[in-house]
Parts: sequence; C-alpha cells; structure tokens
Amino acid sequence: MNITSIRGAITVKENSKEEIVVATKELLQEIENRNDLNKEDVVSILFSSTKDLDAEYPAKAARLLGYTQCGLMCFNEMEVVGSMNKCIRVMVLYQSSLEQSNVKHVYLRNAKTLRPDFNK
Repeated sequence: MNITSIRGAITVKENSKEEIVVATKELLQEIENRNDLNKEDVVSILFSSTKDLDAEYPAKAARLLGYTQCGLMCFNEMEVVGSMNKCIRVMVLYQSSLEQSNVKHVYLRNAKTLRPDFNK
C-alpha cells in the first residue's frame, strides 16, 4: 500500500456557507470519481481557502459526504500579490495501490488556470 496525494482546487462565486459547501462537495466528488476512491482509505484531507472565504469551513462538506473516519483540517491560503480570489484548495492523502504517477488531480471552474497542465 502507498500513501498518495491528490490535489485539487475550485473557485466560488461568493463567500456564503451554501456556496462553500456546494463547491467543496463538487470538488471532492470529482476527485472521488476520477480516481475511483474508497472513503475508508482516505487518511486525511487538508483544505486551504483564500482569505476572502470565511463563511464556512470546507471540511463541513467532507463530513456531509461521509468523510468521518479521516482527519480534516482547514487553513488560510498564503496571500500572494495577484493570486486568485475565492479559491478552495485541497490535498487528499490516500492509502491504496494507486501510484502517484496515475493520480488524476482536479481543478475546476476558474481554478483550472492554476494547473492548465492537468486540464488538457
């Protein structure tokens, strides 16, 4: 078994509880689908969000999706001049036989511009 990291990001239109939860669910479900994840094998999920998102913790969406046996943590994304606003980023640590080279990272909505190499 390996510990594999799966990265992703999504943007939201507004700083609201509903928008943060809906977008985070969309991101996690797309990561699950593209990588054929089994929730029981997720070790932890780390979330970061830009400073302009403070209405809800992205981890709430993970709990609502059934991620109840793994560690979840939320952080503020480092502020960099000219960086993207209203963005939630995630790193899923996953225990499986999935090789790092076969991981499908997921960048949705405006966050696609963060990693155009993954969105060809």
